[in-house]
Amino acid sequence: MNILEVKNLKNYFHTHEGIVKAVDDVSFHVAHGETLGVVGESGSGKSVTHLAYLGLLPSPPSKIEAGEVFFQGKDLLHIDHESRRKIRGNKISMIFQDPMTSLNPFLSIKTQLMETILAHNIISQEEAYKRSLEELQLVGIPSADKRIESYPHELSGGMRQRVMIAMALLNNPELLIADEPTTALDVTIQAGVLDLIENIKKQKGMSVILITHDLGVVAGLTDRIIVMYAGHIQEEAATFDIFNSPKHPYTKALLQSKPRLDHSKGNKLLSIPGIPPDLSKPPAGCRFNPRCPERIDKCDKEEPKLRKVDNCKVKCHLY
Repeated sequence: MNILEVKNLKNYFHTHEGIVKAVDDVSFHVAHGETLGVVGESGSGKSVTHLAYLGLLPSPPSKIEAGEVFFQGKDLLHIDHESRRKIRGNKISMIFQDPMTSLNPFLSIKTQLMETILAHNIISQEEAYKRSLEELQLVGIPSADKRIESYPHELSGGMRQRVMIAMALLNNPELLIADEPTTALDVTIQAGVLDLIENIKKQKGMSVILITHDLGVVAGLTDRIIVMYAGHIQEEAATFDIFNSPKHPYTKALLQSKPRLDHSKGNKLLSIPGIPPDLSKPPAGCRFNPRCPERIDKCDKEEPKLRKVDNCKVKCHLY
């Protein structure tokens, strides 16, 4: 059974330069207890997809043009603001990209954690403080009783990220959206944060959406992967199939551009030529066609459909 179903979601930005089709007819689902990876270059629509249905984008310029988003049977796009607010931060939580800009620099960690609990629960200040302290201990912050009195600038990047994770988990969400949770962290801290998310997922029985541009991050943590490019889903498959038999040329290019330890020394690191398109003036046909090494005649004339091929779904004229 699915905890989240997104159907034909379109979210456009209405700007002076034109309409930017940031999320254009996107459909996917997340099953109970599943970890879904969402990968792609910057600007592919990964984060905007989830910020849109949670109502976290400024309107204007953002506007949801079409679609349905069902969470536990409720369409998030057709409920009132107060009902959506009760779900957001409670049943659905999000870890944002940069904890330094997501945390309020003028408020202590204690104030920000307690505020998250009190906004959704009728409990005493003492109980809210106790739960906040327990959550900081759960995410592995040493001397949590002292750190809880700190301000964001007094903590390291890894500590701030753990505070963000604790804040997201305070109300025991059923769906956790982790948006680039390891941005700006060194490799050892990254591994610790990802292990933490995985362990807490198992403890609490949550579903997780892991958004990243790094295929290495999703390799060992996810059950399925969605590959996005220029506002479209290009490929969707089980993690094993994405890494072992990728179908879309864009997915292949992403995998080839990832450094590997088994490559012989001195080999040139491959890159994807060109840049992502301007989504206010997207190219005709397949949006990846100007950069695609396998394009055929109709790639720049006709937009391909997302169709089932073997064990995956792929949006490409080659199939």
